[in-house]
Amino acid sequence: MGIQGTPNMGMVIFAAIIISLALVFYTIGVFAERRSGTLRPKHLAFFWTGFVFDTAGTTIMSMVAGETGGAGSPLHAITGVLALSLMLFHAVWATVVVLRGNERSRANFHRLSIGVWLFWLVPYGVGVMLGAPMFPFSDSTALTITASFVLVLGIFFLSLIHISEPTRLGMI
Repeated sequence: MGIQGTPNMGMVIFAAIIISLALVFYTIGVFAERRSGTLRPKHLAFFWTGFVFDTAGTTIMSMVAGETGGAGSPLHAITGVLALSLMLFHAVWATVVVLRGNERSRANFHRLSIGVWLFWLVPYGVGVMLGAPMFPFSDSTALTITASFVLVLGIFFLSLIHISEPTRLGMI
């Protein structure tokens, strides 16, 4: 721990790296699944790894906040818990879908994956904005900016899905 009331920057940096690795693994899993056109066991490994890294990074950040007496952002905490819960649900459901072997479910699973990934970006982006000294934003401003970015990204990906689904399914 650093000076009383100040965060241990080594731990903060370590947690930020771990959470960023969660982003990398989860993103690879989501888009590899989308690209392959069906949910495969290797995608589960990326989903579960992303979840484990996010949980570990969030736990470390919470410990640092507890050591410094800082409660952190309640908004970030709420969206973070929701995102972790969605990631867990997503990984568990993906595992069930793979084990059941229903090809139609496996082929359509990417829709859930992209939705969970987009939601997960909100607390990730809010955390980046609130944690970076160059961004002196309030909770609501950070949430508004991040949610707007994720909304635009979501519209972009939904338009790609809308355009590519008929092609992928051989309709065009």
